[in-house]
Amino acid sequence: MLNTVLKQLKSHPALIPLFIFIGGGAAMSMLYLGRLALKNPDCSWDRKNNPEPWNKLGPNDQYKLFAVNMDYSKLKKDRPDF
Repeated sequence: MLNTVLKQLKSHPALIPLFIFIGGGAAMSMLYLGRLALKNPDCSWDRKNNPEPWNKLGPNDQYKLFAVNMDYSKLKKDRPDF
C-alpha cells in the first residue's frame, strides 16, 4: 500500500503538499489530545490517591492552553477548602 502511495506521489507531485498538511494537522491534533489527557484537571488518571484533582488546584494555576488578558498570579482564593 505504501508503495502505491509513493508511486502516485511521483506521478502527481501536486499531492505532496496535501499529504504534508494533512499529516501535520493529524500530528498536532494528537499532541493536543495528549496535552488535554495529561494536563487538564478534568481527567483523573489516579482515582485511588487523587480522586478529585480539580480540588487541588490553586487559584493561580493555569491549566488552559491560551489565556487572553488574564494574569493568574494576581488571583486570590475565593473558594472553600475540601
